[in-house]
Amino acid sequence: MTVRFVGGPLAGRVLETTDAPWFGGWFTVGDTAGLYVPVHHDAVTGVVLAEVRVTVPRRW
Repeated sequence: MTVRFVGGPLAGRVLETTDAPWFGGWFTVGDTAGLYVPVHHDAVTGVVLAEVRVTVPRRW
């Protein structure tokens, strides 16, 4: 599977993974972290488009 990142610190990067499904998750670059969620899967090529979701830490 190939994951293409849109937005955030990984914008424009491509990640080659195993054939296992990917449901989204945290990726870090340096001191920054972003939650990337899959927004589109091309069934023909197997490419997944992942979009960044900005999160703000909560204070309890």
